[in-house]
Amino acid sequence: MRYLLAFDQGTSSSRSLVLNGHGTILATAQQELPQMYPQPGWVEHDALRIWRDQLATARSALAQAGLRADQIHAVGITNQRETTVLWNRRTGQPLHHAIVWQDRRGAAACDELRAQGWAEPIRASTGLVLDSYFSATKLKWLLDTIPGARAQAAAGELAFGTIDCWLIWQLTGGAEAHTRGQARHVTDVSNAARTMLFNIHTNQWDDALLAALDIPRALLPTVQSSASWFGDATAGLLGAAIPITGAAGDQQSALFGQACFTPGMVKNTYGTGCFMLMHTGTTCPVSQHGLIATSTAQTSASNNADNRPTFALEGSVFMGGAVVQWLRDGLHAIPDSGAVQALAASVPDTDGVVLVPAFTGLGAPYWRADARASITGLTRGSTLAHIARAALESIAFQSADLLQAMQRDLPNENANTLTELRVDGGACANDLLMQFQADLLGIPVVRPHCIETTALGAAWLAGLGSGLYASTDEVAGLWRAERRFLPERTPAWAEERMARWHHAVQQTLLGT
Repeated sequence: MRYLLAFDQGTSSSRSLVLNGHGTILATAQQELPQMYPQPGWVEHDALRIWRDQLATARSALAQAGLRADQIHAVGITNQRETTVLWNRRTGQPLHHAIVWQDRRGAAACDELRAQGWAEPIRASTGLVLDSYFSATKLKWLLDTIPGARAQAAAGELAFGTIDCWLIWQLTGGAEAHTRGQARHVTDVSNAARTMLFNIHTNQWDDALLAALDIPRALLPTVQSSASWFGDATAGLLGAAIPITGAAGDQQSALFGQACFTPGMVKNTYGTGCFMLMHTGTTCPVSQHGLIATSTAQTSASNNADNRPTFALEGSVFMGGAVVQWLRDGLHAIPDSGAVQALAASVPDTDGVVLVPAFTGLGAPYWRADARASITGLTRGSTLAHIARAALESIAFQSADLLQAMQRDLPNENANTLTELRVDGGACANDLLMQFQADLLGIPVVRPHCIETTALGAAWLAGLGSGLYASTDEVAGLWRAERRFLPERTPAWAEERMARWHHAVQQTLLGT
């Protein structure tokens, strides 16, 4: 039996998992990641803590599995996307806290770019909407704000990366290895595609966008296939050198871990945010309904013969499972996140209460960075249970918005061909939420045997990149369903609920 080690560095935690070649998880270690909110709309992480915690969880997972590092065939990495790190190559020290994907401080720069006519060129090259969600304006803010940063960047002293890039650099020796020219400053296609600096059609950094944002090319990592050799984790870290042969942003990794390799297959991840991706093959879609096009995890075992880039249609919800954290930490309505289902199930419905969780703006299909959260429909009879149920339902409503937008973007002959939604992420373990989601959508919601599909995708990419698996067909044969939630409500019921949701969203936007 060969074993794989997956790093799953997320917004709220750093985790490591040991899996066997069949995709069965043998051990998991996790550490919660503190969030920092220095100003309204700003979200930061300690990049050095991310590295320390990720390494600690890897060591712990190996110990739990009873395995030595030399028994690990390969390492795969998946990560929170768009989160931006800028560090000094010589010292290995970040110049600032990592700026998290939820952070909105780049909104002013986006407004300037929009006024200069960059919105359409950015969409044409990157597939993305012009928004501070992506890395480019976060990096620009760092360069503009930190004294001396631009001069250091121009001199080649600094490195930019998303979290995968930061971890690979550290795993391959970091600052010490940099002095010998051995540290690897690399990323994969799926993470590069989230920076708003990368042409997804040519798989190259876009010089025009770099110039528009005044970002030196010397800052940028080399971009590779998602299943390829990224370097070796040095022997001193885990006890033996281990090849890193898989990397992908968390949502593309989850798409891979759900074995969604065929155009038209859709998955939704219920994490801190919610992220829905539909595989579109070698066709790069142009959304008319607030969605974005993005690169999928790309491998040499691609399903198309000439290994052309493959794409997905994506919608992002900023506040998914994070709304449950707000119930726990903000309202103190529940002692822990796992208690939300019982509280929500203690009432038969929300009694008209609707929560729009725009705590950091609204993502797709609205893209309103200025939106703020609201609760409507409150009466004297409203309780914490009603609010908790409305919080859970808000996750499903936002996800339904995404799938309906995808259906509107499809050609008419394909608009009603969706047969199921594959789901993953921590919140998909909530049966109440999954049943409500199936009722809203009117199609089966399918939960896999392994809901840790971001980590599973990273492991499978590492397996492909190291030759453990011969093809994506072999990987697809490993995927198994655990439960199918079938719709139990009428289309009229779903339409009424969605209309109530859309009314609440419009009230929220009018009050912004």
